[in-house]
Amino acid sequence: MNNIYDDKQFFDEYAKMSRSQQGLLGAGEWHQFKTLFPDLNGKSVLDLGCGYGWHCKYAIEYGAEKVLGIDLSEKMIDEAKKRNDEPKIRYMVCAVDDYDYPANSYDCVISNLVLHYIEDIESIFKKIHQTLKANGVFLLNIEHPVFTAGVKQDWIYDSNGRPQYWPVDNYFYPGERTTHFLGQNVNKQHHTLTQILMGIINSGFKLEVVEEAIPSADILDIPGISDEMRRPMMLLIKSIKQQ
Repeated sequence: MNNIYDDKQFFDEYAKMSRSQQGLLGAGEWHQFKTLFPDLNGKSVLDLGCGYGWHCKYAIEYGAEKVLGIDLSEKMIDEAKKRNDEPKIRYMVCAVDDYDYPANSYDCVISNLVLHYIEDIESIFKKIHQTLKANGVFLLNIEHPVFTAGVKQDWIYDSNGRPQYWPVDNYFYPGERTTHFLGQNVNKQHHTLTQILMGIINSGFKLEVVEEAIPSADILDIPGISDEMRRPMMLLIKSIKQQ
């Protein structure tokens, strides 16, 4: 898995983002994603790509008995321990494709904005299915295929610097895409909608909710936010272990 988050310059820029400074309230998709969470009272939770640990802390605040947050970035884990440390939370530096996924161990698995860095996502779906208990819940937030298929993940601009349209190319060719994010070139993995949804279904899950992230009405006056209504950036999915 690509790990640019331990690069100091990149990490320092990431720290300036609203989701870094304000936590879940600074994440534009949170008003939708939070509605997908099941009852966490007394439950065990695995957070894949936990970042600063915001979802780990949220799970504990809403009654989870234990939470494991893993992230490939040592800087992310260090920040999580500073900002969101709790006795019931354990943080571990580990790639999501290296974790051992013990069978029937968790009631809920969260993956927030990390699986678009993974090439073989279906193998991760199967491992998540393995580690969930019966009727366990898998919550996924991943960059939308329209977004990852965007050319350099950027708009085409007019002569005045205003976004004209969002170009999509080579949609049906999954694989590595390079984009410029936070001042550096970042490698991500493009997956089609079919790959994502059927990958989840074929791994033994029942889809319960599929939503595209939409900015809430109360932030549409923030400069640039209204353009987020022109193409989807994130795909939110709730699925239940069936087999």
